[in-house]
Amino acid sequence: MTTDASALPVDQRAVDALAASGLRYGLLDTSDRAAFEAWFAADARGFAESRISESVMASNVEHLAVNRTTGVWDDSIPNAEVPVATVNSWVTELTVPGPVVAPAWAVSSVTVAPTHRRRGVARAMMEAELRVAHSAGVPMAILTASEATLYSRYGYAPATSAASVEVDRRRVSWAAPVPSGRVHFVEAADLLPDAIAISARAVRRSPGEVARWTGFFPRYLALNKPGSDVARALRTVRYDDADGVAQGWAAYHIDEKGPETRVLMVDVREAATDDAARGLWRFLLEHDFVTSIHADLRSIDEPLKWLVDDARGVRWMHVSDHLWVRILDTAAALEARRYETPGALELVVDDPLGFANGRFLLDIAAGGRASVTALDDESEPTAPVLRLSVNDLGAIYLGGYRPSMLAAAGRIEADDAAIRLADRLFAAERTPHLSIWF
Repeated sequence: MTTDASALPVDQRAVDALAASGLRYGLLDTSDRAAFEAWFAADARGFAESRISESVMASNVEHLAVNRTTGVWDDSIPNAEVPVATVNSWVTELTVPGPVVAPAWAVSSVTVAPTHRRRGVARAMMEAELRVAHSAGVPMAILTASEATLYSRYGYAPATSAASVEVDRRRVSWAAPVPSGRVHFVEAADLLPDAIAISARAVRRSPGEVARWTGFFPRYLALNKPGSDVARALRTVRYDDADGVAQGWAAYHIDEKGPETRVLMVDVREAATDDAARGLWRFLLEHDFVTSIHADLRSIDEPLKWLVDDARGVRWMHVSDHLWVRILDTAAALEARRYETPGALELVVDDPLGFANGRFLLDIAAGGRASVTALDDESEPTAPVLRLSVNDLGAIYLGGYRPSMLAAAGRIEADDAAIRLADRLFAAERTPHLSIWF
């Protein structure tokens, strides 16, 4: 399997398809600073963001040059150096049930200029990403979706959920056991090495989390915006356990919405242990001079209401899908994760794009390890059969959505015994969750 996405050749089918529309598709030479800055300008425009400051641009160029950076250009327009479409990708580590780590093709920065819609640009780019990832031997592709309907047509499906949570500071008091360690204020630059080390452990705890890239930390510690209002407002803390080992960190700021309304906005909270998670929550919940605490992208299983004396002071909002998964190699993906119980199940997967389709026998031994055998069309089933699309396989892969729920929706075809078995097999030891955008 190839892990350096940037070294892979351009997809010729996409080159030809877009050339027929008068467009130029290709890989960006990230050593060309001017071209790279033009690409980032298109990316920001595509997400309706402000023009990028010099310090943020310098950080982007420094930390994202190793990724596979792709664009579409229209040489007939003014400012032709700015691409009319962008996509960025790399091979990352995805935590899957076990918990264990599996390789995944991360897709990000998907934009198409509104001036170039309905010309097949998005389809050419998205299918090219899948072909390149598949040829490199990467078993699945992943993304976080700003559009809820776009990516299903390419075989992706939501695999994790996330929620925003708001806590009424005036209504709740701490009711859980006192954490064993201490919280310390640490300046962002000094926190950086500990944040990187803690994060590397924290993402291994929950299916759906992905390895953080180097540019993640300067962004969320506001180190890429020195002297800015954002950097001045940010506060950063570290949690050390009873032995003095750094096990958690958080970054937050206070949003003053009125003379008597001050909201503590949690920008990042990462914990390598449950004790650290509790310690950070206690610190945030007991912060002075705030009326509420707000955090986005929290797990739908976050035990927050069990930490306070009034669970109704914790309000969950905006529960939505977050990480989307697209299986590219059914056998490799199924063998990469672990399972909750021994058993055997036959999966008949329909993939219109042809990457993951076929009949597969999933045989799970004691201990949760699986072997997968491709079956021919004529052989008789030797195990309960599940018929499903590649989208539905992606949805159940991390354990975030039960096969029985999709069967009730008419999306999975199987008898009751097969569905009950599939529910047991695909369950995860921890609710899948991704706590960032990428």
